Amino acid sequence: MPVTKPPPVGTGTRLKRPKNFWMTIRDDGYCSSSSSLHEHAVVHVEAKSDADGRPVQPEVREHWNKRMDFLLSIIGFAVDLANVWRFPYLCYKNGGGAFLVPYLLLLVFGALPLFFMELALGQFNRQGPITVWRICPIFKGVGFCAVAVSYFVSFYYNVIIGWSVYFIYWSFSSTLPWKDCNHEWNTDNCSVTANITSRQSPSQEFFSRAVLGTHRSDDYDLLGPPQPQLVLCVAIVYTVLYGCLFKGIKSSGKVVWITALMPYVIIIILLVRGVLLDGAADGVRFYLEPDLSRLGKTEVWYDAAVQILFSVGAGFGVHLTYASYNEFNNNCYRDCLIATVVNSMTSFLSGFVIFIYLGFMSHQRGIPIDQVATEGPGLVFQVYPEAIATLPYPQLWAVLFFSMLIMLGIDSGMGGLECVITGIVDEFGDSFKRWHLSRRLVTLLIVVSSFLVALTSLTPGGIYVFTWLDTYTAGLALLCSALFEALAVGWVYGSHVLAKDIHQMTGHTPALFWRCCWKFISPLFLGTVLVLGIVYSGPISYEGFTYPTWATAVGWTYASVPALFVPAMALKTIWKHRGHGVTQAIALSISPEVEHKAIKDGERPVRFNWRHWLSI
Repeated sequence: MPVTKPPPVGTGTRLKRPKNFWMTIRDDGYCSSSSSLHEHAVVHVEAKSDADGRPVQPEVREHWNKRMDFLLSIIGFAVDLANVWRFPYLCYKNGGGAFLVPYLLLLVFGALPLFFMELALGQFNRQGPITVWRICPIFKGVGFCAVAVSYFVSFYYNVIIGWSVYFIYWSFSSTLPWKDCNHEWNTDNCSVTANITSRQSPSQEFFSRAVLGTHRSDDYDLLGPPQPQLVLCVAIVYTVLYGCLFKGIKSSGKVVWITALMPYVIIIILLVRGVLLDGAADGVRFYLEPDLSRLGKTEVWYDAAVQILFSVGAGFGVHLTYASYNEFNNNCYRDCLIATVVNSMTSFLSGFVIFIYLGFMSHQRGIPIDQVATEGPGLVFQVYPEAIATLPYPQLWAVLFFSMLIMLGIDSGMGGLECVITGIVDEFGDSFKRWHLSRRLVTLLIVVSSFLVALTSLTPGGIYVFTWLDTYTAGLALLCSALFEALAVGWVYGSHVLAKDIHQMTGHTPALFWRCCWKFISPLFLGTVLVLGIVYSGPISYEGFTYPTWATAVGWTYASVPALFVPAMALKTIWKHRGHGVTQAIALSISPEVEHKAIKDGERPVRFNWRHWLSI
């Protein structure tokens, strides 16, 4: 078969994709200017190997129908509920407008390079989050870690969307049930006008008693049976997710046109309505008034690092998964910049929307804004609904607000499960074929299993499970995943090799800034955040209840499970090549699989050359 050769590195010539590109490749599944082992990058096209390491004919991988399908998908995953319920609170808490200084610095030097790196890896290799590590087999556990984290997050993240569905149902009532204290779930401690620090507001009692049913749980370890109304709402969410995912990106790529764009329409509507309310200016002032003295606090920089890292979504493997379905010469650099700008601007804009209504609520109740401002579920399911209930036509605003939450959540929920599905199908596809398991059936099994675990958060004591999962799921393991990914690509695979890969795709070599970030700054950034996360980790609590020591111990064990894939798979990889001697086993473990034949034939491994490690 004819060979499609890449342009010489450094010529600036854009790689043109010939007709039937994915079929006009060498028998080993790669496009290269030479069959010998050397340092230049190769175009990897869905190559697979048999049990003896011999390449076999690759399969054609599906791709996005439109470039915008991909762009909206990565934007939809990056822009999630945290943009609404966490960023505004952190901005107010950490010095208002001054918080933007560490936020933007850590975005540019930390999260953005990682985002770009993931997109480039996925697009160039056209592999999922597990099989992409054929470029550096010893780090294959990073892929399993990312898939495990995305799967674990689905256990509780989709519950939030289910709560929003339940709120939408009640939003069609003639009188919003969180507006007054005249309902069966209300207690004598409920008060519409009392200070929220001394009494329970109607919205607080609605969420804790009517939605969560926490009063029916005697203790945190006595969860009780799942509540039917919440089970139905979350089942609807999982049904929608399956409908969006069972056909792969062909179906999810169409859904994101609604779920990624509609939230912005709703945000703008809520913003326009909000600026006309009394107290709106006070809310904005409280949100943005800079306190430069806060910049000297370590926790401010830690909060900014965690927020931007989790908001961009690096380390989950989702962006890598989505990029693996791109055309080979798609401009992933441009997509990275667009998605990052949109994500950050959405966080900033959401802050205006949130604090405008908090300022209005503060004006209405006659209490300081700092007694109203909070983060997480308390903000979007207690404080914000109470503010909406005081507006004219509150049902309309409630439906709009909770519809926005649902669409923000569905995008991220789809991305997380798509990462799991693609990772597993790519890695175990041959086994699934032998067992006659189609992608649709694998998708169904993953969705159903996630739903069954989510049921624990739908019990009267489920909020304790939810808080526990939220605390320990995407913390240590995700940071470890992103850190090892940065070390593997920046050092072992080589930042200069990745730069050449990007040149083959786009015709442009990334600037020195990006290569320095991949090799030095991003690993340092992630390592620092990981250490600070461990240092600043305190006892977990919810509504004044502090979890016992055993729950914390189990939580750290649970958080460590995905991270353990990294050393476990590293040892397995080295053991797999033990018959070749220690030196060659290490060489095969740290070298891309495309170089294995040459190494076994006696050629010197590229990564045994000191120039590889010093190149940027």
